Amino acid sequence: MTVLDTPAGTVRTRPVTLRIALVDIGGLTRRNLLRIVRTPPLLVFSSIQPVMFVLLFRYVFGGAIHVPTGEYVDYLMPGIFVQTALFGGASSAVGLADDLQGGIIDRFRSLPMARSAVLAGRTLADLVRNLLVVFLMVAVGYLVGFRFHGTIGTDVGGLALVLLFGYVFSWVFVSIGLWVGNPETAQVAGFLPLFPLTFASSAFVPVSSMPGWLQAFANVQPVSVTVDAVRAMLEGATFGHWLWQSLAWAAGILIVFSILAVRRYRKV
Repeated sequence: MTVLDTPAGTVRTRPVTLRIALVDIGGLTRRNLLRIVRTPPLLVFSSIQPVMFVLLFRYVFGGAIHVPTGEYVDYLMPGIFVQTALFGGASSAVGLADDLQGGIIDRFRSLPMARSAVLAGRTLADLVRNLLVVFLMVAVGYLVGFRFHGTIGTDVGGLALVLLFGYVFSWVFVSIGLWVGNPETAQVAGFLPLFPLTFASSAFVPVSSMPGWLQAFANVQPVSVTVDAVRAMLEGATFGHWLWQSLAWAAGILIVFSILAVRRYRKV
């Protein structure tokens, strides 16, 4: 049943079928994508940031970083792909907190629509945006010397894993946005988990170059194993060991934070 929260109380109206839920999710996804399109500075700056990271590590730090095999640019770009997908999802926290503060969430809750549509529409819009930005990063990577070395299947699979991981973390940021409820706070809180996970990982430097106590964390944390899986797939190397760890992390994070987000959404 569709549940409406009104000043008079909770009213149950039509039953929610799978078709109705999918239509509602599609409508909210379209709404969130239109907001991105109609806010050009957001789209531009979310694309400029990863390009700056590519140029910084490729031409400033790259000469001082030694990798076990191959060129540093081929080592770097898988980390950039994963970082781009994670940073792109951080805007979910800000967007959802802004919707809460602006009262649009209350409006959605008063409409005869599936409750799942608000959160699913937000995360799917992030997935579409990440798809576009990752393709942009592939083009930028080619301009600075990056090349794929795997088969078509492993190359596509590696990029799909990047998008999957970005989608999973969108639920983390949705949860943060719902809990803090303030756009300014959400912007800060959304980036807090990103920096230790991204920079204390194998995204930009080999884990073996880190202090021993940090290696213990970096070797097993989700960003490292995902970057290692993507890197192996794009290089045409053996990737099964890293892939299963990455998928296990993705499944665990998705289950935990989707449940937390839904529970919190019911209370706001």
